[in-house]
Amino acid sequence: MSLIKQLWLIIVGLVLLSFGASLFIGVTTSRAYIEQEVRIKNADNANALALTLTQMPKDAVTIELLIAAQFDTGYYRRIELRSPDGEIIESRRASDAIGDVPAWFVSLVDFDVAPGVAMVQDGWQQFGTLSVESQHSYAYRSLWRSTWRLAGWFTLAGLASLLLGGLLVRSIRQPLHRVVEQARNIGMRRFTTSRVPRTRELGEVVEAMNQLAGDVGDMLGRESQQLDSLRRRLQHDAVTGALNRDAFLAQLQIHLESQDFRASGCLALVRVGRLGQLNETLGHDNTDALLRELADSLGQLAQVHGSGLVGRLNGSDFALLLAGLDDREFVQRELTARLDALAGSREAPIALHGAIDHYVQGDRRRELLSGLDGALSQIERDAQQGLTVVDDDRPKSLFTTHAEWREALQTAIREGVQLAHYPVLDPQGKLLHYECPSRLRLRQRWQPAGTFIPWVSRLGLDVALDLAVVDAALQNIAHRHQATAINLSPASIRDGRFVLELHARLGIRPEASRQLWLELPGQLIIQELDGFRSLCRELRPMGCQLGLKNVGAEFTHLADLHDLGLAFLKIDSSLVKGVQETHERQTILRGMATLCHSLGILAVAEGVETQDETHVLFQLGFDGVTGPGVNRLDTFLPPSDS
Repeated sequence: MSLIKQLWLIIVGLVLLSFGASLFIGVTTSRAYIEQEVRIKNADNANALALTLTQMPKDAVTIELLIAAQFDTGYYRRIELRSPDGEIIESRRASDAIGDVPAWFVSLVDFDVAPGVAMVQDGWQQFGTLSVESQHSYAYRSLWRSTWRLAGWFTLAGLASLLLGGLLVRSIRQPLHRVVEQARNIGMRRFTTSRVPRTRELGEVVEAMNQLAGDVGDMLGRESQQLDSLRRRLQHDAVTGALNRDAFLAQLQIHLESQDFRASGCLALVRVGRLGQLNETLGHDNTDALLRELADSLGQLAQVHGSGLVGRLNGSDFALLLAGLDDREFVQRELTARLDALAGSREAPIALHGAIDHYVQGDRRRELLSGLDGALSQIERDAQQGLTVVDDDRPKSLFTTHAEWREALQTAIREGVQLAHYPVLDPQGKLLHYECPSRLRLRQRWQPAGTFIPWVSRLGLDVALDLAVVDAALQNIAHRHQATAINLSPASIRDGRFVLELHARLGIRPEASRQLWLELPGQLIIQELDGFRSLCRELRPMGCQLGLKNVGAEFTHLADLHDLGLAFLKIDSSLVKGVQETHERQTILRGMATLCHSLGILAVAEGVETQDETHVLFQLGFDGVTGPGVNRLDTFLPPSDS
């Protein structure tokens, strides 16, 4: 039953209850009043007549004439004089003259009036007992007429109340719909807020639900901050706040194996020369302050780029990873300016050396770091100050110029996109969906996304590629009838044309849309939260699943997402790797899964490599896993209950 119908039932019920209660009170009050008045009249008449009889002669004729005269002059049912022995001396009676009053009403009211009783004296002796009962049948007619009038007035008042109630319901229908929608959202664990209506009661409800949403957001914020504190202790250097060696190397490996824009970029290694001597010269605290300033300066460059990472590999070596940035000369200029400013801010001589190299998908981490370390060692041996760009002969790109890349990419997108398939499995080994990174045919071969995505972003072809991927995914779903997850670029959701085109494509194929999972980078909630909110509102009615991938430090922003209705979060593999070996890492991941579930979001672990990791993750509450160790459905072994 709808809330409006319930309100109508309440209004009608209240009107009827008021009508019935008022009618009952009116009738019972009138009945009590009439009974009291008739009782007083009986007593007064009995006393007056008894006094008259006491003063009159007591012969039978006189008594009969006096009682008859009294009976004929008033409305009486009965006047009776009895001797002290109980014998009737004189009696007059009249029948009830109720008239047109219904018998049921008479039976319902049924006046209960005691007769008036008085003593008649004969000198000093009692002559008899006089009983007088007034005729009160007229009271039934009077009460019946007043009841009809009361019912009529209350009927008019009830109709007016219903009319006003209808106008009131119409005026609050829209606020009610908003309240119902907010209640549904909360039931679906989307803790949205709503404008407070002017109606006080509805306003109180909305304020309470808004308070609930705010409290949930605060709770999520506190919990995510606590988890982030644990994560920082696990992954960050205590002195500088940069990623520690293990965390940075794990991120570097993820970038080298990724299927998106992170698959190529620049890697820089910065070394603080003669750190031991510097520590003796400046003192421990000042040296730590210098290292923090260096990490902060590198971090600022990483933030300017948008998706950079800074790590401390050892006491004196810092690494800077700039994904998707291929201009090593630009990085050299920026780093040189920052390092020179830092070195010039101290009176003691500070030696800051650096080396910059470019990486692409498939490079070996050990070889990259070895090349950078060798370049740094050469600078130190030559006693040089500054940065050097590693010059090697590794092939870096399929094409040499921007024009060649643009022509090749546009041709490949027109010819069509191919999708790879990597399963995401639940604890029972069943398929949640396939991760489907795109492939383009370049140089007569199907190239992985990491090869061309940086150039797609650089040349502004994100929208064209993403629309082609959406078309391929919808066709794949229609053919295979299996849930398919595809990646969207941040640049696309900033483009209004892409959102309109995507909405149109999903509207044409509603059945396939419900099996489409759309993934966006976790950094999006920091860089493009407003655009992401707009995309969620547009796509929510289409039935597709929207979520974030590569979520790590961004998990602290989970409180900002509690009203978006996200379907899933994919936790970055840097947190997942080796989870079975570290209790602290298990605590972090268990907390992440719990917070996801509190918002109705699936928690999926990325980069799973072994069955041990799989089993531990499911025990921690994760809903799905994906990665190199989950690349075949027939080899997946669900966790044992033993």
